[in-house]
Amino acid sequence: MSPDLAVVVAAVAVPFVAAALTPLFFRLLGEEAGFAGTIVALISFGLLATQYGSEGTVALEWVPALNVALRFYVDGWALLFALLASGIGALIFTYSPAYMHGQSGLVRYYAALFAFMGSIIGVALAADLIAIFLFWELTSLASFVLIGFYTADDSSQYAARMAMFITVGGGLFLLVGFLLLSIVAADILGPGAAFDLAAMLEESDAMAAALRERGLFLPVLGLLAIGAGTKSAQVPLHFWLPNAMAAPTPVSAFLHSATMVKVGVYFIGRVRPMLVGPEWLFLFATLGLTTMTVCAIMAVASTDIKELLAYSTASHLGLMVAGFGFTSVYGAETGVFHLLNHALFKAALFLVAGIIAHEAGTREIDKLGGLRHDLPVTAAITVVAALSMAGIPPFNGFYSKELLFEAAVEASHYHDIGLLGWLYPAVAVFGSIFTVLYSLRFLSLFFGDRPEGLGYVQSPPVPMLVSPAVLALLAAVVSVDPQLAVDVIVQSGLEATAVDPGEMHVGLPTTYSTPVGMSAVTIAAGLAAFPFYDRLHDGIRGVVESTPPIRPNWWYDVIIEGLTDEGRWFAETLQNGLLRTYATWVLSGICALALAGFVAAGAIDSIAVGTEVTIAMGLVLLVAVVGALAVVLSDTHVAGVLTLSILGFMVAIFYILGSAPDLALTQLVVETLVLVLFLLVIEEIPATERLAVGTTVRDVALSLVVGATAFVTVLLSSGARPAGSTDIARYFAAQAVPEGGGTNIVNVTLVDFRGFDTLGELAVIALAAISILTLIVMRGRGDERSAARSDDDAIETRDTDTTTGGTDE
Repeated sequence: MSPDLAVVVAAVAVPFVAAALTPLFFRLLGEEAGFAGTIVALISFGLLATQYGSEGTVALEWVPALNVALRFYVDGWALLFALLASGIGALIFTYSPAYMHGQSGLVRYYAALFAFMGSIIGVALAADLIAIFLFWELTSLASFVLIGFYTADDSSQYAARMAMFITVGGGLFLLVGFLLLSIVAADILGPGAAFDLAAMLEESDAMAAALRERGLFLPVLGLLAIGAGTKSAQVPLHFWLPNAMAAPTPVSAFLHSATMVKVGVYFIGRVRPMLVGPEWLFLFATLGLTTMTVCAIMAVASTDIKELLAYSTASHLGLMVAGFGFTSVYGAETGVFHLLNHALFKAALFLVAGIIAHEAGTREIDKLGGLRHDLPVTAAITVVAALSMAGIPPFNGFYSKELLFEAAVEASHYHDIGLLGWLYPAVAVFGSIFTVLYSLRFLSLFFGDRPEGLGYVQSPPVPMLVSPAVLALLAAVVSVDPQLAVDVIVQSGLEATAVDPGEMHVGLPTTYSTPVGMSAVTIAAGLAAFPFYDRLHDGIRGVVESTPPIRPNWWYDVIIEGLTDEGRWFAETLQNGLLRTYATWVLSGICALALAGFVAAGAIDSIAVGTEVTIAMGLVLLVAVVGALAVVLSDTHVAGVLTLSILGFMVAIFYILGSAPDLALTQLVVETLVLVLFLLVIEEIPATERLAVGTTVRDVALSLVVGATAFVTVLLSSGARPAGSTDIARYFAAQAVPEGGGTNIVNVTLVDFRGFDTLGELAVIALAAISILTLIVMRGRGDERSAARSDDDAIETRDTDTTTGGTDE
């Protein structure tokens, strides 16, 4: 079944329309405007649900003649991610009114949430590289607003800037990768499909072969990995995600557990069939498992419940990246299934963290415990979600973790990757042990003894319970019948991301296998180590605090501070208020760009030096050179202006000798006006100062560079003449008389065919003349005012003298 264009476009557009109407929603509903967001999200969810089972590309034509269109591609992978964004979005909007009650800036908050949801749906469905990039960057922009929601909080602003810097910076790498892909696609698929990702994926083998032939496979793979890695918080750029917890908890649940941070994972899964290979395996399996382990260890060292969940999110993102990194079908199954499982249990846990902070008044782990007595429903939700996060059977996280172990073992058996064949399974188990540890620690907030300092904890509002309860219920359904989730949505996502998809089957293992043994070791080691959690926590935290280079923010702060200091120095050096400095930088930059462009294009080698200069022209040019030297050597401003005019008039004479009387006339008029202008303002120019030797040397060197650049440019321009007449020249010659009514082709071209150009030149001359006339008139009035002021001063002086004399007498 083919997708419906109108439905797909509406599903993407509805959230953006709602973002524009947010002020109206808030005016009508006040703080309950969040429930309008619930309806909007459900509308998008319903529209997307109608496309279930469809597959294909639809395009909204924009400029058909240039094949410019907004293309969308619908398949199981796109629908899975888009349905998660809109479905969890509906729950977040339901949760928000109670959590955000009494806070200011709610119009901005809900508008940004709408825009963010629309951007995520756009990324999921976009089939064009340009559209993907635009929606990709819109998610960063919306997240910047949401992370920095508390504008008066320095930590919130710091986190927002960090997230923007990292994710947008990574997006620039992604853009370069897209451009390289488009160049290859234009050659392989035709210019019309240069940015069509859906067409590239249909010819994935041809695209991969073409990238390798051109030596672009590794650059494209690296650039896309950087873009996806920054978005999905992969090591070493993972640190922005824990800092982003300065955002309101609903934002954390929506952006940083269920949707935005999974954009990179989604894109890795999308391009996987085109780029999968040995390099892909080494890059993404290594990156993912490293992130999974490092962030799991950092989660154990956390002291704040949202910080713990943030590091755990990065760890699970690493699990998904590693899954997609393994080239077997088990790898694709891991990535697709865990994207669904993680969204369900992690969004629920973030909302639980919001309930704890909202009702208990603290997020510090050491100050919380025994909450099951105060929050029994929340405790039940946490049991399902936390055990799912830990990968304890039969909860849903276990099934996708088991698939990761299967993919790691498969890679060690069927790929010649040497030591990595043993390291991959070992690292997967090691990181998973820490996953069990921090999951149990979060669960322990509801059990054990109640801290003495913990005050009264009241039950949360019902809307705050509904959203995590729905997510926990869905996680429980998947836990009880994981094959149901596979049959409904995961299988279709697998078919879009796997090279050789087959029928996917999941369930509790009934016989022993290596992955089953890995799971048993993981759970047993985690349970055995949990009594020593505090020692592990203190040890890891002590190492991190005593070693600055491994702190999450240390490198970022050092780089940003360095860039700030260098930028300040550069600004103070460049913007020092001196015209000489500005001219130096501008002319140097222009010359550097021009000469670099000539060298890059190989134009320097093709310079052909010829001479068409007559004796008369040579004499005129010689006088011009003497005049230029006289300008430099003149002692006064008046002498410099006059000798400069000699140079300008020689250029006009050169045009006359070169049979260009129109240019000569323009040059004479402009030169005369400039001369008058200089003479009028000459009195305001400060006296000539003796320059330092270094400044003089710099100016001489710059003048030589500018002259050389102009010389080379003239030679290249004159040498670029066509060998014969061009189509344009023949057209002007043929149409001069019938269309222009004149036999002088140059005049007809300037006045008729390029009339607006000539009119612009005349307007410039007219404006210059008006400016000169204005200066003359103002100068005359200024002289009259000065004379009148002098007379008044003289009269006042005489009056003062007379008064003083009378007093003396």
